Formats: sequence, C-alpha cells, structure tokens
Amino acid sequence: MNSLLLQRELGDLAPQAFQRLETTRLLHSFESTNIKFDGTSRASDAENDVVAHSAGVNSIAIDGHAGNYLVSGGADSSISLWNLEDRCESGSTRLVPNDTLRKTSKAHRLGITHVSWHNSEPGAVLASSYDHSLKLYHTEPLRSVTTIELDQVVYSHSMSPLERQRLVAIASHQQMVRLADLRTGFAIHGLPGHTGSVLSTAWSPKQEHILASSGTDGTVRLWDIRRASGCLGVLDMDDSLGVLGEDGLGSGARHRHVGRAHSEAANGVVWSEDGRHLVSTGHDERVRVWDVITGANTLVNFGPTIKNQSASQVLPLISPDIFTAPGKQLLFYPSDKEILIFQLFDGKLLRRLKTPHISTGTVGGSSRGRNLQNKTKSLAWRPHEVELYSAHTDGTIRFWAPRTIEDELVKEEEREEAEHEEAVRKRKRDALEEIYQDFTSKRHMTYVE
Repeated sequence: MNSLLLQRELGDLAPQAFQRLETTRLLHSFESTNIKFDGTSRASDAENDVVAHSAGVNSIAIDGHAGNYLVSGGADSSISLWNLEDRCESGSTRLVPNDTLRKTSKAHRLGITHVSWHNSEPGAVLASSYDHSLKLYHTEPLRSVTTIELDQVVYSHSMSPLERQRLVAIASHQQMVRLADLRTGFAIHGLPGHTGSVLSTAWSPKQEHILASSGTDGTVRLWDIRRASGCLGVLDMDDSLGVLGEDGLGSGARHRHVGRAHSEAANGVVWSEDGRHLVSTGHDERVRVWDVITGANTLVNFGPTIKNQSASQVLPLISPDIFTAPGKQLLFYPSDKEILIFQLFDGKLLRRLKTPHISTGTVGGSSRGRNLQNKTKSLAWRPHEVELYSAHTDGTIRFWAPRTIEDELVKEEEREEAEHEEAVRKRKRDALEEIYQDFTSKRHMTYVE
C-alpha cells in the first residue's frame, strides 16, 4: 500500500489505476460481519437465533439509485424493506425492517420467487411469486398498487431499461417469455421458442431491445422484441467459433437456431456491464461465459466446485467494471453453503466464503422447524460501495465487507493472546507432568527398597 501511495504522489500511477488496485484488493478480502437482519416479532437475545424471514429468504435486491434500501422476499410470502444506513447511524449490530408486508388479500399469497427495484421509479419494487402473479409495490408505506395475473407459476422477472416502455419480461412455467406492461397491468405479448418452462430473463444493459432467456430445455435464447419473429438465435455449448466462423466470414459456423447452452436445465442468465458477454448457469453444474457479439462459448472452465440443483433461478454476480482492471472482473457464485469468487474470464477460484448456519440448524430457530441446508439463494451488490449481501434458506441475510487494516490488527492481537494463553497452559501442563513424573519415580524407588 505504501509503495502504491508513493507511486501515486510521484505521478507514476494514475488516480483511476490506484483506485482499481485498491478496490481489487478489497474484493479479495471479504468477510462476514456481525450485522444481523432481524425480521421476527419474537423476543430473543440469542445472537445466532436472528433471522430476516422465518421460512427462509428467497431473493434480495438493493435500490440502484442511492443504494440505501434493501428489499427481501421470503418463502412465507412476506416482503420486508430495510434501511442499510440504520447500522451506520445507530451503531447497532441488529437491523430491523422499516416495514414488512405479510400475507394479505392484497399481497402475495405464496412464497416470493424474485424481487427487484423499478428501473426509473424510486421507491417502487417488483415481486413475483408462486401464486401466479407479479406485483408492483410502493414502499412509503409498503403496499401493492398493481397486480399482473399470469395463470402460471412465476419464477423470475426483469424490467426493460427503457423508461418509456415499462415492460417486464417474465419467466414462468409457460413455454414462452411473457412481456407485461406495468401501465396497463396486463401481459401484452409472448415470445415462443422454448420447449420447457422459462426460468430466467435478463435485458441487455447496452442494447435496450435485446433480451436473453433460459429454461428447463437447456437453451439460452436471445431476442429482439422489435422483430416479429423475435428470436435472434440460441447459444450452443459446443460452438467456440460463433457466427464469424473459422475464417471470420462464417466458415464452420453453426446454425444459430440449433443447439443447447447446458445439457440440463438452464436457470440463470446475467449480462456483463458492457453488454459484450453473457453468463449462464445450469443444472449440469456449469457456468458458461458467452461472447454475445459472435455467440461463441468462450470455454472458460470454473472447475468442479460449482453446485446447482435449484429449481429456481440462480444468478451469479459480476463485480462492477470500475472496481477492477479491464478483463479482470470477478464472478461471485451462490453455491450451496458458500459463496465462490472466481476470475470471470479464466475461471480461477480465488476464495470460498463460508456461510455458517444458525445455531439450531432449523429454519426460524424452532425445534418444530424444517431442517434445511443453508443454501445461498440470492446475492446483491450495494451501489457505490464495496459491500456484498447474501440471502439464505435458513432465514438469514448476511452482510459481507472487506477486511480492513484495523480488522487485521485486531485479529493479530487475538492471535497473539491465544498463543500466549496456549503457552501458559502448556507450561502448566509441563509443570504438572513434571510433578507427576517425580512423584511416580519416588514411589517406584520406595517399592524397590
């Protein structure tokens, strides 16, 4: 760090490069904090008994404007709103929700599958559910204002980046992508092509009319919603050439309407920030990185650590471009009991963030609860900060922050204290052993005489 500061002062290191080096270091040093999200109404003093949603947390999202609010959706159909600034102002390690909307006639009746923030309307939240509906909520106070009925289980949704459109792409049990208009509250169009349920959708961050989708048929499809036919083509895991082919003119290129991205169900699609790459996840426990311009599989291998058998959407998180050097972005993958951190473009595993289970080993901390693995269900990045949040089936929301120099000093002091205590215990054990050996030797000598 001191050498980097010196280089910056001497003008040998540009401020932006210095910032990227420092934020990259922070990205590599995440640790779980002691912040607890407490969404239960019961009184409990046990730190390990604190949960955000008693039946598990299925999805979380942080507003993309100021980054101050987090919304969470529970398996019990409840939705909670959290002010992340409360921990800074109060200094408390326990956060309580600003508002919670539980099962009512105007709210969702079954578990929440996905929550997100409205792209252009501050304070508005979208939530989809197993009850066949997508709802728009306002957060002051938290209330439902628009309901779109789909007649199918809704697995996830994504909102168009175009403010004037207010279109939402919906992934449901139906074998097509549904497009709904928030202004009218109706599903207005369908994009047929999948031969199984659609599990995930994502809009391009750079080409606002381009949409990606994945489904149980193992395909990842690209769509241009302006075209009558809609589908631009599919991504093929066996295609490392793309539409340009071997000679750059299409030689050896595969037909773009044939192929599968995953050998089993594909349950997640995420765009890179520059819109040049697409990341997909599947039940074949593979993560694939695609060159969207050519449609080619980049053949990045993330190794055998990937776990993915979830029936719902599984979305990795890509670090913001501003935090790393070009081509050095990180991929945060929500695995069963941990969060895996990879280099995005070479698949190298950098770290494994373990997610401890609540002490009782049951959801909600009750002996009557249902035993569950502590699966990581959702990840969220806080805008303008190097902070990561994760949601889990044990009902917890965890806050991950970089390990600071002060943290390292405290850990070093704790290590030194532990070593000192161990040394004291060893001296005591050695002294007792010496006394015992002396005593037994004297008894032996007496017996011999």
